[in-house]
Amino acid sequence: MKKIKDQNKILIMLAFFSISVGLWGNFRQLWLQNNNLPVTQISTIISLGTLASVIAIILIGKYVKLSKLKNYVTYSIFLKFINLIFLYLINEKGLDSLIRISIVVDIILEYIIIASVYPLITCIIKNDKEYSKRQLTEYLFRDVGILLGGLVIGKCILGIIVDYNVCLIIANIFLFISLLIILKINTNIEEIKENEKKESILKYICKRKIIVLFLLYVFIGTAAMQTALGLKMLTLTNYFKFTDSLATNYLLLIGLIADGIGIVALKFLTPKNDYITITIKFGIRFLAYVIAFLSNNIFFIFIAMTWSILISTAYENVCDGPYINSIENEYLLEFTNFRYIVRFSGEAVGIFFCGIMYEIGLKYMFGLSAIFMIFQIGLAYYLIYLRKSERMHCDESRNKAIK
Repeated sequence: MKKIKDQNKILIMLAFFSISVGLWGNFRQLWLQNNNLPVTQISTIISLGTLASVIAIILIGKYVKLSKLKNYVTYSIFLKFINLIFLYLINEKGLDSLIRISIVVDIILEYIIIASVYPLITCIIKNDKEYSKRQLTEYLFRDVGILLGGLVIGKCILGIIVDYNVCLIIANIFLFISLLIILKINTNIEEIKENEKKESILKYICKRKIIVLFLLYVFIGTAAMQTALGLKMLTLTNYFKFTDSLATNYLLLIGLIADGIGIVALKFLTPKNDYITITIKFGIRFLAYVIAFLSNNIFFIFIAMTWSILISTAYENVCDGPYINSIENEYLLEFTNFRYIVRFSGEAVGIFFCGIMYEIGLKYMFGLSAIFMIFQIGLAYYLIYLRKSERMHCDESRNKAIK
């Protein structure tokens, strides 16, 4: 490990952490259901945990200095490790209140660690390549965790039947490895003096209408996605009657194909007209959701769900890239954390509604999501209009200056 650069050690730590999150996160909903918690309670617990993580990230961003960030990430991993052991021990003991609290704590710690990884890397090195490597590492090794779960669930290994609780402890082994790796990282960060800024990140955002609307678009878009797909494993196993192994392999395969489509779309398939791009990404999804709702046909619902996942990572260069890249460098790190807060808040709202609609009927999850999408698509089109108007205004000002 001594010969490995510290930023790469962080990525290796993230890889093992992501395997743990992918494996445990994939079965967490089914583990809760196996402990006799109804779906509405499961969605509420996950929603509360996600919402509480927003508060935790705000507090860390405000009070934790970069020089101390590694210590906080280490403590968070250690606490998550202890918490998972506790969950393993109270499985099927009827201790519902303790399970709810422990799951909320688990989600909070998970999001704290995820949100802190890139700021931790910036303590050592900061560039676009490292940011891309961080994103790729998380997504790829989450899928590895899902793959591992699909391979072992229900199997007999060393005389032990691998159930959800055994998967939990396997996930904790990978988490423990990530803890050992981060302990080997020596960032040697001296107290960092922040560059003097003219204003706070909140004032900076509020001064720019296009960024405020972009964050609103992120919130509504995330809520729309989670309203339809926030309880994927429960939907596949209970409504579609998939086995837990088949559901895992389906999500893994579709997720990998989605990653491939995202790469191909970025390189070859992005239309020059941004309105067309938004229509491909969200317009077709909206129509699929409407058809799923009106028909209440299990086949059309499955197609809508599959298409939504397949297109989820495509065209992010048009949907998010221009707005993120317009942020000045001195505010970029704070804005990234602020966007996490907005996104996690949208997840919390979406999962909460998903649980309510799940109990009413499967089609209503997609119907409510379609309503959210009306506002999401409208905002997406308006943002493109504002962006093009800003560019035209800048071009006109530049031409006048030249003349």
